[in-house]
Amino acid sequence: MKVVFHYTAGPALAARLAALPGLDVTICPEADDSGFAAAMTEAEVLWHVLKPCTAAVIAGAPKLRLIQKIGVGVNTIDLPAAASRGIPVCNLPGSNAPAVAEMALLLMLSVLRRLPQLDAGLRKGVWASTPAAQDSFGELGGKTVGLVGNGAVPHALAPVLQALGCTVLFHSRTVSADPGYRRLDDLLAQSDIVSLHIPQTQATAGMFAAQAFARMKPGAILINTARGGLVDEAALLAALQSGHLAGAGLDVFATEPAPADHPLFARSNVVVVPHVAWLTSGTFDRSLVLASENCRRLLAGADLLHRVQ
Repeated sequence: MKVVFHYTAGPALAARLAALPGLDVTICPEADDSGFAAAMTEAEVLWHVLKPCTAAVIAGAPKLRLIQKIGVGVNTIDLPAAASRGIPVCNLPGSNAPAVAEMALLLMLSVLRRLPQLDAGLRKGVWASTPAAQDSFGELGGKTVGLVGNGAVPHALAPVLQALGCTVLFHSRTVSADPGYRRLDDLLAQSDIVSLHIPQTQATAGMFAAQAFARMKPGAILINTARGGLVDEAALLAALQSGHLAGAGLDVFATEPAPADHPLFARSNVVVVPHVAWLTSGTFDRSLVLASENCRRLLAGADLLHRVQ
């Protein structure tokens, strides 16, 4: 079965992909548009990561039988175009949850402890932090952390935060009797740190804008390892510039790759990473098992795992 893996693979991952039994995997880096288009003419399965799978991509793949998301969010796949061809779309819920939970925790700690500034200063020979910087160092213990979402990532993250002395609240679309559940407005008002763990949909796009930031506690921190489109970046910048928010940790952006002159990058109280929260060898270990199983099921005419449509 011919599979196109649409992402750059390092040597170890490339060797693993080449050794998958029964699969002929072509690796197409996301920057290689011509190579990708050529490979898709023969592809039966697309292993999609981040670069949008558009209607044009689907139209250029006459043999395509399955779009398999390596990850969870399917907002980068043209679902109507796939449906019009009868091509199933599957994702891998939970496969990247440990990695994303760890990155969310890392971003919280990096913002609180001003890690990028300390690292950059020490590399320039500055041993001691400034008194002003010292006044801004924080810690997680005693903080209230509000998790927006109640899926695999929050479930992995919550017990770690609790072990570090945090009070953990959560919000989900489904009202819960759990004592940690809060309406979104209440969660924003009560949390020292708000961490986003929901998909980007028509209902959630731009959900965190000026009104939401105004409801957050003065001095609160925003963490986003979900999707950039959840956040109005201009409103976030304004909240940071005004001092209402103390900082942010961002793995995702409205436009990706984010431009080098992005105004949030100039803020010393913002820690940024390039949409790699999910990217670990462990994530690929879990993902390749499930993605390969779906290829086997496709060949056998069996029900697919985690079918989105």
